[in-house]
Amino acid sequence: MPRTPDLLRRTLFAPLHALLFAALTLGATAVQAAAVEVVTSFSILGDFIRQVGGERVTVHALVGSDGDTHAFQARPSDARRIGSATLVVANGLGFDDWLIRLARSGGYRGEVAIASKGVSTMEMAGDAHDDSHGHDRHAVDPHAWQDAGNAQRYVSNIAEALAAADPAGAASYRANADRYRATLKALDAEVRAAIATLPAERRKVVSSHDAFDYFARAYGLRFLAPVGVSNNAEPTAQGVARLIRQLKAEKAPAVFMENIADPRLIERIRSESGARIGGTLYSDALSAPDGPAPDYLTLMRHNTRSLVEALAPAR
Repeated sequence: MPRTPDLLRRTLFAPLHALLFAALTLGATAVQAAAVEVVTSFSILGDFIRQVGGERVTVHALVGSDGDTHAFQARPSDARRIGSATLVVANGLGFDDWLIRLARSGGYRGEVAIASKGVSTMEMAGDAHDDSHGHDRHAVDPHAWQDAGNAQRYVSNIAEALAAADPAGAASYRANADRYRATLKALDAEVRAAIATLPAERRKVVSSHDAFDYFARAYGLRFLAPVGVSNNAEPTAQGVARLIRQLKAEKAPAVFMENIADPRLIERIRSESGARIGGTLYSDALSAPDGPAPDYLTLMRHNTRSLVEALAPAR
């Protein structure tokens, strides 16, 4: 039988030991749950990172829903956020060079991961990037994510960047990437099959700016746009008039708004060409969470459905 002083000590200190154990356990859990802080440029890339990172990451996209990455103006708080990030992920291909510059000047010590590394790139097409718009005639088109096949490469690059930044989560990141790539592969086939239902002569589309050439190459459409890679470029009157003449000659079935663009230019083209407005396409940004394109998979399905409905022959 224990002596009375020992029993008293146990009675007095047992709650303290339990409290100390609980505090240590909670502290360890907090350390384990500390998320990897990732900063990226725009919402579509942010969605890719969330799909791969899962609960291990916290993602901050500097350009949010329906935002125009080409027109982004950084604030001091953005530089501070980048400086404290575990990982910074850029699209690359000239789309978000400002993020790379901010990382270098804002104290970020890691390597900026380029999500588009290794994709099969395209040059900006035709008149959309002529010198009057301030673009190099041989500029690379940065909108590579518009091809779901390229999106799979993005996901692989993101998984490896996260694994390097957080080795303890490497297996989780790679498993998540494997699952998401399989979903993207199925999406690619789904989009391809849907566009294949359209007659070849009706696969002509006008959109606000030149963001869909990768989609066109992958799925067999032809996109025409009065503005090049950036919505900041002002189309010339001659360029718009030439596009309207082309639309009339080719009898393009529909013109499309974009979620990040001023609709007035497309409305003018519609009124002067006689083409109808086919809806809104999502190019450089997701919609708000309650909108029609809150993630990449939904964005691609929304765009595909809008195109097929607008371009299909009347019955």
